[in-house]
Amino acid sequence: MLLLARLVQSVSARAGLVLAAALAVAASAARAQAPIQVLDASGLHPPAGARVAIVEFDDLQCPACAAANPTLKAAAAQYKIPWIRHDFLIPYHNWSRIAAIDARWFDLKSKALGDEYRDQVFANQRSIYSPDSLNQFTQSFARSHGLTVPFSVDPQGSLAGQVDADVALARRTGVSSTPTIFIVAANSKGAPFTQVLDASKDLYTTIDRALADSAPAPKPTVARKSGSK
Repeated sequence: MLLLARLVQSVSARAGLVLAAALAVAASAARAQAPIQVLDASGLHPPAGARVAIVEFDDLQCPACAAANPTLKAAAAQYKIPWIRHDFLIPYHNWSRIAAIDARWFDLKSKALGDEYRDQVFANQRSIYSPDSLNQFTQSFARSHGLTVPFSVDPQGSLAGQVDADVALARRTGVSSTPTIFIVAANSKGAPFTQVLDASKDLYTTIDRALADSAPAPKPTVARKSGSK
């Protein structure tokens, strides 16, 4: 029995090391994404009335997305620019689709609440390991906001349809991994969109450049005539 216990401890320790290594690799990926070939840029633009925006394709179960999330949130708040978040589900993830649908249910209450749910999923991602643990987390989050999550949050499948539409948009765009992040600009003198490959290093400088390239031209000054008041 003692030998068996030691064997179990050894296996558990090795599993923990493997998990830690996987998370470290994923976090590194958040800092160094590969460039993609944009196939269809129709989704890469700011919303009406905005000069510059962040467009992100993510998966709520993706550790690299969780690592990048605080940086994106801070930048959107500092520059006061829109942050457009699209779902791009990783097929082998076992709970990200459910989380994406749940996030859309909270969006129905308010967009701010839906985004807070996404932020909290990322912040607590390491403790969410299955659909059941996700359900417990979601129920707790809802209760903390005075809400009760119904047995079926999407009886008509409309929220799932929105998630699927995001995934289709990502594929049309050329996205193949998460997070894929763009800074997009309207009426830019430079590039209308730029992929951010390393959010920890390049996000702020890319936003600065987009804001400068999309700044309205200064109004010409009218010379005053001699002797005029």
